Amino acid sequence: MKTFIYKLRPTSAQLARLSETLEICRRLYNHALAERKKAWAEDGKSISFAHQSANLPALKQQWLALQHVHSQVLSNTLRRVDGAFRAFFRRVKAGKKPGYPRFRGRGWYDSFTYPQWGNGVRLEGRRLILSKIGAIRLHNDRPFVGTPKQCTIVRKADGWYAHVVCQTEPLPLPPTGKAVGIDVGLESFATLSNGKQIPNPRYYRVAERKLKKAHRRLSRRMKGSNRYRKARDLLARAYLKVKRARLDFAHKTARALVNEYDRIVTERLNIQGMLRNHPLAKSIVDAGWGLFLKILRAKAESAGRIVIEINPGGTSQNCSQCGEYVPKRLSTRWHSCPYCGCQMHRDQNAALNILQKGGGTAFGEALPLGEPKNRESRTR
Repeated sequence: MKTFIYKLRPTSAQLARLSETLEICRRLYNHALAERKKAWAEDGKSISFAHQSANLPALKQQWLALQHVHSQVLSNTLRRVDGAFRAFFRRVKAGKKPGYPRFRGRGWYDSFTYPQWGNGVRLEGRRLILSKIGAIRLHNDRPFVGTPKQCTIVRKADGWYAHVVCQTEPLPLPPTGKAVGIDVGLESFATLSNGKQIPNPRYYRVAERKLKKAHRRLSRRMKGSNRYRKARDLLARAYLKVKRARLDFAHKTARALVNEYDRIVTERLNIQGMLRNHPLAKSIVDAGWGLFLKILRAKAESAGRIVIEINPGGTSQNCSQCGEYVPKRLSTRWHSCPYCGCQMHRDQNAALNILQKGGGTAFGEALPLGEPKNRESRTR
């Protein structure tokens, strides 16, 4: 499944209809959440999606505003409530922090979905036809590929967007016979087993001064005023710019790796655990390792490449040439093995160990799939 994102160019009347539809969906979400919460508190009963969906026609007769929104959009709103409760019970069962579903205030509900393409939503030329809203001009800079399945209308800081989800066929790339290990870090965004380093762009750090200035501007405004709303929008756009720059970097870096290597070996990172007690948590978030690895896996799957995730334990402390344990502090950036005399950057040594754990050789050559690298051949 691949999502294509297009900027919408609505008229003032269509803009009002989009905002009205979003507000009705937000209120329906809160109504469905309150109904479930009340049923459990008073009668100890759990209300299902099927029950709420069956009561939707009667609710439309009482709440006439619901008739201004397509039925599939309303049904998807109830589906979101059901998904929130399913996720809540899943976290409870797993022993994690539950996080009971919350009511959505103004500004905290930013999208609605037409779950079936052709039922309430279709594309005609350069216009997106949305039931109950109208034909909205579309900035169609890239035609979508595959079979469209659903469309989500999203409100962002700089306007409205259409996210069209399409089912596509994989496009395998010709084999290159190469494998690579990747060690992500903060000094460099990533170090490859062949010694190449990908610089860390640090988008948030670069924009941090402007973001702080935008925060101070917002704090001086009176809440509810037009100046407050303008300052809030400027701050949201500044954060959106950082987010998009990080996303663009992740896509381009993942594409370059997938085009060049058949087998890519990465670390299995517990990023949430690192953020809880790491002194460099802000820099870890800024690097966007999780986003990059997610995009890398998706592109590799589409291109017929293999991505292997390994346990990173010992990859920084063991020598990639002889396999001996060489302890190093985090501040030590150079690997110097007293046993075999190996000298290289700490991150390249880790990347070579990652590649070996994933089935490659110490020098980055590919092995037949499934053939492990034993210790005897490594020490030779």
